[in-house]
Amino acid sequence: MKGFGTDEQAIIDLLGSRSNIQRVPMLAAFKTSYGKDLVKDLKSELSGNFEKLVLAMLKTPAQLDAYELKDAIKGAGTDEACLIEILSSRSNAEIREINMVYKTENKKSLEDAISGDTSGHFRRLLISLAQGNRDERETVDISVAKQDAQVNCHFLSIMDLVTSNLQTVLLFHEYQQMCGRDLEKSIDREMSGDLESGMVAVVKCIKNTPAYFAERLYKAMKGAGTKDKTLIRIMVTRSEVDMLDIRQVYVKTYGKSLYTDISGDTSGDYKKLLLKLCGGSD
Repeated sequence: MKGFGTDEQAIIDLLGSRSNIQRVPMLAAFKTSYGKDLVKDLKSELSGNFEKLVLAMLKTPAQLDAYELKDAIKGAGTDEACLIEILSSRSNAEIREINMVYKTENKKSLEDAISGDTSGHFRRLLISLAQGNRDERETVDISVAKQDAQVNCHFLSIMDLVTSNLQTVLLFHEYQQMCGRDLEKSIDREMSGDLESGMVAVVKCIKNTPAYFAERLYKAMKGAGTKDKTLIRIMVTRSEVDMLDIRQVYVKTYGKSLYTDISGDTSGDYKKLLLKLCGGSD
């Protein structure tokens, strides 16, 4: 960034070849070495989606999630899809860290922010997810699964079920056996709007998280225009988590590699850095 012009390729090579745990300390190191704020300097040198992507890569996962949640809630209108995506896909430990960062940076709790911006059963679902206390066991007693499935065939407490101990393929199987349809179809029949979207997202994340994100990425690039905010968020947050799995599901489901679709849907330095996060073609 020194002098006239900016060496964007150097920024792409540097950030694109470092992990998040290596990138974030650059902020303090830059301040120590040059007495300047790296984020401010980058904002003055870069622009557009490339700037947004670079700045997202310099946040910790919890900082980025907290920022995205605040942005989804603030102002007129709410980005319900963003709220659903983050809260339904993060682990209990990640949710708890997001809560701490959110309260520190915004002087109010995430739960209060959600309560003030949503309503009804959708609010209840989001707050339940934001508690970070879902049962994350890999297995569950088959008798318990049968009992839960039987109760929820009648939709007495399906929301409590989805947000607590639905962490097992066994329960999905039992539900389908008893009710004659899978849980997603039952949700589609019984619910609508944001609540339906939220419930289906939770189920999809439990069943196959990479497939859920592959679908989100595909829809972000499908048709005219690109949902760049969604594209940036998912590529940054999943690049070190399950990107290879997402890529494999993507090419199998949609017949083209994620790398190819990003290449055809973006351009310039923004594209180059996204492809670094993608990691390769399939």
